[in-house]
This record gives sequence, C-alpha cells and structure tokens, in this order.
Amino acid sequence: MISGAGRTVALAGATGDLGARLLSALVRRGVEVRALLRPGTPAAAQDAVHARGATLVPVDLADTAGLADALNGVECVVSVLNGLEPAILDAQGRLLEAAIVAGVPRFIPSDFSLDFTKTRPGANRNMDLRRRFMTRIDAAPIQATSILNGAFADLLTGEAPIVLHRWRRILYWGDADQPFDFTTKDDVADYTADAALDAGAPRFLRIAGTEISPRRLETLMTRLSGHRWKVLRAGGIGRLSGLIQIARALTPATDAPFPVWQGMQYIRDMSSGSGKLAPLDNTRYGKTDWAGAETVLAAPSNLEPNGNRRRV
Repeated sequence: MISGAGRTVALAGATGDLGARLLSALVRRGVEVRALLRPGTPAAAQDAVHARGATLVPVDLADTAGLADALNGVECVVSVLNGLEPAILDAQGRLLEAAIVAGVPRFIPSDFSLDFTKTRPGANRNMDLRRRFMTRIDAAPIQATSILNGAFADLLTGEAPIVLHRWRRILYWGDADQPFDFTTKDDVADYTADAALDAGAPRFLRIAGTEISPRRLETLMTRLSGHRWKVLRAGGIGRLSGLIQIARALTPATDAPFPVWQGMQYIRDMSSGSGKLAPLDNTRYGKTDWAGAETVLAAPSNLEPNGNRRRV
C-alpha cells in the first residue's frame, strides 16, 4: 500500500459501486479525495460520499473552465464513469480536456475490463468505446494508466450463465480449459488506489485475482458443495457469435450498458481467449491478499452450511 498522506486525487463516479470502494481505498491511504459530483446528485448519495471521507466538489461536466478549476492542484484524475458513449466518450472526454487545462499530470480512465487492446474491433460494443477513448487519450499531453482486470468476480455468483447451481453444471463455450480472468471489485479498487499514487505507472496495468478455467471451476464446485459437478459445453465460439447476432437483432434499443447480448459479447471474448490478460502486474504494489474464485464462491452469502446454494 502506497501512502497518500498530503496528496490529492480527483474521483469521477464516486457514487457508483466501484467508485465507492475506490474512494474508501484512497481515504485509507490518507489521500485527500475530491469527489466530482454532477448537479442533481441525490442528497443521500452525496451524504454517503461525504461519510466515506471525500470532499464534495459539485461540477458541471459541460463547463470545461469550471471543471479545470475544480482539478487545480490534483495529481491524478481517476474516472469510474459507467455507461455508453455519453459517459465514456463525452463526459469522460470533457474531464480529460479539463485535466489537461488544469495541468494535471496523470489520468486513469474508466476501462476496468478484459484486454480490449487484443479484441477484434467491432466485436464488442463496450470494448470499442474504450478503444476509441484510448486513441483520444494517447494523443493527449497527459500520462495515462488503464487498469485491466478481466471480469468482476461477482459474475461468478450473479446472473451470468457460468456457474449453474440448480443443475450443478459449469456452462462454457469453446474450450473447457480456457482460463478466465476474474477480480473482485474490492481488489480492483485497492490496486487502483495504489496506481493513482504511482507517478511511474505504465500505460497499462493488468491484474487478475484469479485465473480459472471451466474445468477447474467444475473441480472447485464439487469440492465446495460436496456434490458432483460437471462441465456443460453449450457450443463453439461460432455458435455463440450467431446467438449474439440474433439476441441483438431481437433486443429493443436501450441505453443500458449491459443488455443480454453485450454480456454475451463479454463471455465470448473471455471464452475465445482474445481478451486474456498477460502478463499480469499483480505484484507491482506488493499486494498479496487477492480474493480467488474459492473465496468468492465459498462466501456464506453464496453457500448454506451444508454447501448447497442459498435460495433467494
């Protein structure tokens, strides 16, 4: 953990899930955090950010001059903005412009994903947005660092069809031995806080709390639950691509960042190995307490004392 005493970081997106965790991680390091809040942010959300130790800074992201004033004296701007083009390109782009005007030396964009630098352009909408912003920030006079963490580990316990508790199956596409990268949000936040204070951080930092394949998940769930689990192949990558096209064609237009077909695109990039992170930079800041797949899947909130899945 890098000490941040006497240092100042600006954070955009502090009211979100990952943003709140990152705010807490920065405060634990003694950092003065300026939480950039848009006009109209609910009072309850403002109170929560203030309670975590941030200085509230109301900003209009359309006002570059005012935003630049808010960033004066900041050593790093961290964006955890979430959304589609209006958030990733427009709002984050204005934040980048203001940081340059204010003379902020470093910027961490809201990438937090699999390795979009290796995925095929046009194959994953959300990765394409990050790729477009990468082109913009790489041409700017500011030092940028992107944190790539694979998938958030709650994908293992959420709605994504990978760990199917009801049928005791691990659903996969393609190769059962293809490793996936998963990192908990707490670990991402902890690592990003150190990166925000690292003046020598490289352009990309790649981290994974765990690297695990469907076949290894099968073994892990068998051990954790006390019941026999099996892998279940849904088809090849080509079949998944075809289903994505059908799902996208049948899905009404939406501003949601993760409609069903977008989640399928993410799983395809993991299953094909195109978004695999390598080499990993887990040891850069001396962090050793990474939460692996077993920690996530064996949590009391996920398993009953007898090892069975809790019914919600």
